[in-house]
Amino acid sequence: MLPSTDSAQQLREIREACYEGVKAFDLCQKHSLLVTGGMDRLIRLWNPYFSEKPTGILKGHSAPIFSLFISSEDGRIFSISRDNTVKIWHIEDQCCLFAADPTASGIHGDVSACSYSPAMRSLYIAADGIAVLPLMLRPKPHSGISVSHDEAVMCCGYSEEFRQVVSCSEEAVVKVWDFDTGRQVFEFTATPDLTSITCMTFDIKGRRLITGGSNGYIKVWNFNSGHCIKTLKKEGKCHQVCGCTFLKVQGNSYVIAVGRDRRIDIYSDSPEELYHVQRPQSSWKDDLQNGHTEDILCVVQCPPSLLATGSYNGEIIVWNTDSGSISCRFVGPLSAEDHNTKGLDTSVPSMVFIRNLRLMQLSPTTALLTSGVRGWVNLWDVLNGWKLVSSFKVSKYQQKITKLYITDEKTLLYAADRMGYIYIYNMETFDPEQRSPRAEHCWRAHTSSITSLQIVTSDQVVLTSSTDHTVRLWSASGEFIGTFGQPEMWSVQIPSSWIHPGVPYEVLIDPLSMPHHDILKRKSHLSEAISSDVTPTDRGELKTV
Repeated sequence: MLPSTDSAQQLREIREACYEGVKAFDLCQKHSLLVTGGMDRLIRLWNPYFSEKPTGILKGHSAPIFSLFISSEDGRIFSISRDNTVKIWHIEDQCCLFAADPTASGIHGDVSACSYSPAMRSLYIAADGIAVLPLMLRPKPHSGISVSHDEAVMCCGYSEEFRQVVSCSEEAVVKVWDFDTGRQVFEFTATPDLTSITCMTFDIKGRRLITGGSNGYIKVWNFNSGHCIKTLKKEGKCHQVCGCTFLKVQGNSYVIAVGRDRRIDIYSDSPEELYHVQRPQSSWKDDLQNGHTEDILCVVQCPPSLLATGSYNGEIIVWNTDSGSISCRFVGPLSAEDHNTKGLDTSVPSMVFIRNLRLMQLSPTTALLTSGVRGWVNLWDVLNGWKLVSSFKVSKYQQKITKLYITDEKTLLYAADRMGYIYIYNMETFDPEQRSPRAEHCWRAHTSSITSLQIVTSDQVVLTSSTDHTVRLWSASGEFIGTFGQPEMWSVQIPSSWIHPGVPYEVLIDPLSMPHHDILKRKSHLSEAISSDVTPTDRGELKTV
């Protein structure tokens, strides 16, 4: 309770400090902490006994905040914004520890209610279904671990023009790295409006960076100076951009963007366009009338005139870019056991076209590979019959395949999953009848979901990024070159400068990196003989024989 003598004055000061309407608050007596959040997307921390000004401000949400919870036992703050983003904050350090992606967390639809259970240490979120987010504390990182960003890396790419790698983090920090040494060249914050970067691509020459954000804006950058050349956005309410690509159709250049508005947005890329803010062209008629009914998660092109989009509900649509019409439409197959499973993740986060692939001894055709359920990949014939050719299991842990990449020369398929594993398959020797083909190589590159996967063909190396805060470089067969940002520099052309035969420390010690082998699951005769001779008083004590 404020003293009656100055209550009006203090309330005025609080209103001035809050700027815009407060939509949520929570109070913690243990930490003497009051937190507020609202329309200005900021979380303010207050001492409830001295309320003249906030003791801290947490920045990171890109939409209005409508729910806040304090977990006093763990010293954490949970915040939820209107774009379904859930963030966890550290009270003492006043930093963001984790941000939950709506799709990966199972949050689909508009959030209507939420509640935090201290007993279960879980956040319950009600949307189209109920999602449960348990709080699991991460151990403190080892002093020898190198990271590329202070937060999750959402995407990265290689510019052949400058021989540089560009990586974008969840907090919209863009870093430019020297590809040949791993040294950081430049860094800038890509947005002044607290928006997360969700996807990126380069123009055809690799000179300009194009990023998509959670606020629905696409921005074109000079990534060597940090200058924003132009902003591409729709009028009215904008939704999160999930994928973007640079496209040439009949000699004209375009930026294609897809996302949670369930439409394909087409922006003309013309040097004559000098406006800083540019609107999209009119949508394809077929897109408006017969397009996706769920969020579009990815887009991929097959020159000269094919474009494919994949959505949250597993629907894949192949478009003719010349006419703007639908060429064919697929829905990923489900097994008998999957039909009875509620909440099955049928989303399609990644796709890749394969050209001149021979299917079942037929003439060369164009095929499409897409992510399936439970770590499977589906192969579709998009020209001859518009049909499913084969489905095969890739992830040995049945984890969703997050990224696919195909090489041009040897037709090698690289697939990455949510657990950080990378698998390589030779599609030239692929047998469509074989449901579980053997991978030529497999290794664990990261300890969490892989967000980017690209093959730099000129040097035959693999570039990856992950939500574990790292961007890494590997040989084509999985030999570890290094983590961008590590103290030691490397030379891509000199294998003796690589970390190989070493591996990333956090990958080495992670329990999920242990190989599966029957001998690890059985008791050996030696262990049984030793245990039979050990008395109860000797158990737990190591003795030398």
